Amino acid sequence: MKKSIYAMALGAFGIITTEFGVIGVLPNLAQVFHVSLETAGWLLSAFALTVAISSPFITALTTNINRKVLMSSVLAVFVVSNLLSAFSPNFTVLMIARILPAFLHPLFWNISLAAAFKESGSKAVSIVMSGVSIATVMGVPITTYAAEFFNNWQASFFLASFISLIAFIGMLLYVPSMPATRKEAGASQLYVLKSPQLWLNLISTILMLAGMFSSYGYLAAYMEKVTHMNGVQISAMLLLFGGMGVLGNWITGITISRNVMRVTRIFFTSLIFVQVLAYFFGGIFIPMVIILSFWGAIHTGGFLIGNIRTTRSVPQSALEFVNSLLTSCYNIGISLGTMLGGLIIAHYGIHHVIWMSVGLLALNLGLSFITFGEKHPTGTPETEQDLQPHLMHA
Repeated sequence: MKKSIYAMALGAFGIITTEFGVIGVLPNLAQVFHVSLETAGWLLSAFALTVAISSPFITALTTNINRKVLMSSVLAVFVVSNLLSAFSPNFTVLMIARILPAFLHPLFWNISLAAAFKESGSKAVSIVMSGVSIATVMGVPITTYAAEFFNNWQASFFLASFISLIAFIGMLLYVPSMPATRKEAGASQLYVLKSPQLWLNLISTILMLAGMFSSYGYLAAYMEKVTHMNGVQISAMLLLFGGMGVLGNWITGITISRNVMRVTRIFFTSLIFVQVLAYFFGGIFIPMVIILSFWGAIHTGGFLIGNIRTTRSVPQSALEFVNSLLTSCYNIGISLGTMLGGLIIAHYGIHHVIWMSVGLLALNLGLSFITFGEKHPTGTPETEQDLQPHLMHA
């Protein structure tokens, strides 16, 4: 696998650390800025909603710009935005500092995932997606621990800025120039949008991410309020959660190429089961540690499942366009999930947030049995010639 694939994974690590890093410090931010926990949750959901809205448009506006220049520029903006977040004097400024880089966030995902798939198919996509897993292993926990260690919420944003800086340097050193191509992809894109199976997959992706983040978005608060863990313990549990996520992402990357829908249904069923266990045993320390390890191993595979399930039957010429739709769906789901989770917390308490996640995942499991004449392949097509026949079935 080329170094450029790993460099893009490093970039994903930097971006996800910024997007999700606030999860571990939401309770601190709510206290410092004198807002409710559900209001603080908007630091995640507003970021995600901005990404969702901007994704198709920012992709269309930058089709003629060198792809390496775009990805490097995105990381540079994330370095600056984290510094602005660290110096925010109030919650409003912090929210603005979070939202501004979100407009450019989709560019990195749309370009890197399309480039990885063209290079080596689902295996390369899995490696780029591992940046998400590693960000939960190291990014979220270490930014949380930084805030705890220095007893200062600003430390988490300083660290996130430094991580994005390292990723930026990695992009400059290892990713070759990627001049924009002017291939006429309009016809294939229009054809893709006529596929009802594609729209079903996109809706399923929204519901899946909503189910994942309605509970995960408030995981630090759940461990604090329900399991009664302190800051250091929460950091350690987030590290465990992410560490198991790397393992789970690797297993998903191997197994999904054999049978996409089987892995998808196992994912939904397993995530439902482990969160039900968290509801009944979340107040007991040792069982919750075990539950979190399995939860982490299952959770991270959702991003890879959403990507492969949707892109496996579209032509390569439309990959960036479809990835822009997926990026929107990911972030609509994240925003929807954190908002719905916040509503449950506000009305019923954080312990019951689990049931919102379970309900959404159960609905998604049911949708996985609906198809529109598509014959799900047992392997993931790696070339445009392979992909075109599967699109015809839809």
